Amino acid sequence: MSQPTDSETIWVTQEAYDRLVVDLDHLKNVVLDDITAKIASAREEGDLKENGGYHAAREEQGKTKARIDQLEAMLRKAEVGEKPADDGLVEAGMIVTIRFAGDDDTEQFLLGSRELLSLDSSVEIDVYSPTSPMGAALQGKKVGDTVSYDAPNGSTISVEVVAAKPF
Repeated sequence: MSQPTDSETIWVTQEAYDRLVVDLDHLKNVVLDDITAKIASAREEGDLKENGGYHAAREEQGKTKARIDQLEAMLRKAEVGEKPADDGLVEAGMIVTIRFAGDDDTEQFLLGSRELLSLDSSVEIDVYSPTSPMGAALQGKKVGDTVSYDAPNGSTISVEVVAAKPF
């Protein structure tokens, strides 16, 4: 699976974009304020070296700031668009079901970015970037099409598109 690069666009629906903005606002204006209050309260207790509450709050602050940075980066890279049509055509934002040549089993994944899944933590599915070798080969194909692509290990892999539905 490919991780998005700094320059890679993250395609999101308006609904998903709005949820990211609300999450970011909540973290910046509610969660960080609460953590700052916890740190101030713990400082008043005295010796910080052995103050577990202080260290826990500082750790929570670091994790929250990291999530804020991640959300801000996602929003900078976000391209708002419509949910893809349910027309069986493979494109970003689709749950794609494939079958590898010579295998009866199918595999399902989201063609898009992992950030889309962070918006709905109830969904557990692999994610492939549209710029990954398989993602790029499948873009624009439709149900029933078979494509081949070169895997990172140098082997050529053939897959058939079994289904493509909007996420």
